[in-house]
Amino acid sequence: MHIVLGITGGIAAYKAPLLVRLFKKAGADVYCATTSHALEFVTPLTLETVSGNKVYSELFATQNDHTTEHISLKDWADAVVVAPATANCIGKFANGIADDALSTLLVSCSRKPVFLCPAMNSDMWQCDAVQNNITKLTEMGVNFIGPASGELACGAEGIGRMVEPEEIFRTVWTALTKPQDLKGKHAIVTAGPTYEKIDAVRFIGNYSSGKMGFALAEELADRGAEVDLITGPTSLKTDRTNINRIDIESAQEMYEAATGLFPKADIAILCAAVADYRPAQKADIKLKKQGDSGMTLELVQTPDILATLGKMKQENQTLVGFALETNNELEHAKLKLKKKNLDFIVLNSLQDPGAGFQTSTNKITIIDRDEKVKAFELKSKQEVAKDIVDHLKMGK
Repeated sequence: MHIVLGITGGIAAYKAPLLVRLFKKAGADVYCATTSHALEFVTPLTLETVSGNKVYSELFATQNDHTTEHISLKDWADAVVVAPATANCIGKFANGIADDALSTLLVSCSRKPVFLCPAMNSDMWQCDAVQNNITKLTEMGVNFIGPASGELACGAEGIGRMVEPEEIFRTVWTALTKPQDLKGKHAIVTAGPTYEKIDAVRFIGNYSSGKMGFALAEELADRGAEVDLITGPTSLKTDRTNINRIDIESAQEMYEAATGLFPKADIAILCAAVADYRPAQKADIKLKKQGDSGMTLELVQTPDILATLGKMKQENQTLVGFALETNNELEHAKLKLKKKNLDFIVLNSLQDPGAGFQTSTNKITIIDRDEKVKAFELKSKQEVAKDIVDHLKMGK
């Protein structure tokens, strides 16, 4: 893999050597192309040391050996990554301005994959002119990674931070090595448990960790989809920039989020372990013991999210459900598949060691609408997610 790393004059340029090392560690060959201002933050010697290649920083070199390097690098590169990408760099590229080494390279590389990692003050990022340039480049097929929110160089908090090098590397590497067969698609994934409150401190819940749902969301995102991840309480995190995380607590909150988003979705995979019942009444304070007597809770059904989406589903939408069973697994899963109008259902059984809640592995069986059954071996949840998304793609 051949990567050209463009570096512009933002404070985040000091992170460029780490990004070079990440690409090198993955087996890529890297050339750095910089603006003159970038070299105020990181030296050519540092970049040449970590990349093992000379730095392209001057359009007209004294030795007259750089005058067409933008053409040779364009032909050599598999992709160009600019990190950080300042407002100035973005503006030049959007308007075809080529007045230095990096901008000339970018204009000549317009037919290669280009990834821009913005870094600037929040007010600059929100400027109409900058946003217009971003829209223009996006329509040209340029990929944007970030920016992130957090503490900025000026000391303020807000959007504009460059995404961390590890996330930039993962996003670029995934885009170049994984099929982008879901680009342009919008997916919904539900994950984790729901908590149904009894009182101020107690709830009805389950042991779901959310790992399977998060793995599915990341696999969909890695293959180009924009993903809404609706998750119950979990300690898991995700760093994919094309995952929009929506945190909920109760089944009702998950129902409202899922039904609100589904009409615009191409794909919905409902992996969450949603409580079937909730207390009819919940106390706002902690309930105390009443002598030696017990407590009786009246439970009412929670809304059936999967069945509701099954009724809403259009011909161009794919709806996938999960069935976690303990007995008569295939029979129960097939019944759920038909009753809830699913395209296919993913069955896992608590009878299988290594499957189910709070594990890093799973063992699944996929059942199609025509009741064709495909069983898989025990795998990591990341591998299981790939199998599920592969099956989804084969069915379209």
